[in-house]
Amino acid sequence: MSQFALFGHPLAHSLSPRIHRAFARDLGIAMEYRTIEATAENFAERLAEFARAGGAGGNVTLPLKELAFGLCDALSPMAQRAQAVNTLVRSGSGWLGDNTDGSGLVRDLSDRHRIDLRGRRTLLIGAGGAARGVAPALLDAGIDKLVVVNRTAERADQLVDLLDAPGRVGSRYWEDLPALGDFELIVHATSAGRTGGKLELPFGLAAPRMVAVDLNYGEAAAGFLAWARAAGAEAAIDGLGMLVEQAADAFERWHGRRPDTEAVHDALRAELAHLPSGD
Repeated sequence: MSQFALFGHPLAHSLSPRIHRAFARDLGIAMEYRTIEATAENFAERLAEFARAGGAGGNVTLPLKELAFGLCDALSPMAQRAQAVNTLVRSGSGWLGDNTDGSGLVRDLSDRHRIDLRGRRTLLIGAGGAARGVAPALLDAGIDKLVVVNRTAERADQLVDLLDAPGRVGSRYWEDLPALGDFELIVHATSAGRTGGKLELPFGLAAPRMVAVDLNYGEAAAGFLAWARAAGAEAAIDGLGMLVEQAADAFERWHGRRPDTEAVHDALRAELAHLPSGD
């Protein structure tokens, strides 16, 4: 039976094993999917152990997506653009790295929520692995200017340089938030909701047709989405749909067949209020 795994920390409440096992069951594919706790210090060792044990593919979550980029022998065009990897495919004696975060987000917003992303002035809060994964896909989906803000300004500058889209992408300092004007799409891509950090944002960021998206879900997304609703957002969307869609894209990379996502998404959505947050 082929072996797959999710790498990251912490993983105790991850929904990824449930999602992938449901996909495999629905398509009649025999596979094993487990979690492997890994930190920045031991990720390379854990990944090598998994490969020696016959690992065929994996997913990567916080805080390892950028580290995974450096451990791959080959990279998809999207992983190269993002310089972050969330999907691993065993290829020969090495790993092919891909990034399905952006495609998962765009599919969730465009197909499930029927949101037209074209022409939206967009604020991306955060500049880590999750932000790197979604930024190129948002640009490809036709958003207007993208402004990246991060508490560590150097990280925002690095992401803007990486995207290499002069005139469409810029970075600003955190303290500039009150003076940035309003946005029609705001994407929250930090781990503040998971770590207990507070995210205080001015209501002036919200344009009349603003859509707010948190890449987290459950309790980790509650604070940002509460702000968005108070700010009058047209839609306030958590990251559950993105999680399911990016998983389906990864599953297709491994098996050559893309599973239907609606039943899995709807089942998780129905019980989300009773589940701890995770990736």
